[in-house]
Amino acid sequence: MDPEKKAAPRGRPRLITQERIADAGIEIGLPHITFVGVASALGVTHMALYKHVPSLAELKHMVAEEIFRRWEFSLPKVGVQEGLQDYLVRFSDSVREFAKTYPGVTPYVIRRLVATPAMLEKIDAHQQEVAQAYRIDKDQSRQLLATIAFHGLAAADSVYSAARQETVVQTSFEAETAEMEGDLAQGMHALIAGALLQLQLDPALKP
Repeated sequence: MDPEKKAAPRGRPRLITQERIADAGIEIGLPHITFVGVASALGVTHMALYKHVPSLAELKHMVAEEIFRRWEFSLPKVGVQEGLQDYLVRFSDSVREFAKTYPGVTPYVIRRLVATPAMLEKIDAHQQEVAQAYRIDKDQSRQLLATIAFHGLAAADSVYSAARQETVVQTSFEAETAEMEGDLAQGMHALIAGALLQLQLDPALKP
């Protein structure tokens, strides 16, 4: 055997890692996560999973944090003459889509006191990038983005939660959401216009 060549490591890859736990939780969906369900998806016992995550609350928080980490914020488009108001509308659309794609995540991302350092760092970087792109104060950027994210997530979560509930009237999730999304978008446009007016910012500001 060539002494320069090292033998390949033996043994199976670890079944329980933070990334694999998060992947399994995302696949199951936050509202339906259980220790037994995640353990089954990983191919381990729920007692083995307990050794890595001490409680169901911690498990859900871990999954929610990973969902947030993977969320790609809508950023200002470099070289495109997009006004500040148009950008904020586009950001609000991404907020709505995020809430729609990941049911149950909203309570974990709108409560600042439960946000992890990594989540806060990502939010701060986004606020800084928008401030630089539109040449506004960091605090103005923070107020705008925080207002849109908070109200957009809360409203969208209510819309999609309502649409998923059973009703006595025969309807479809797509039909209900299409109607409510129109009202939601109209409300977010008004919120954005009001936020800009309150901060006395020109909505036509270009990057």
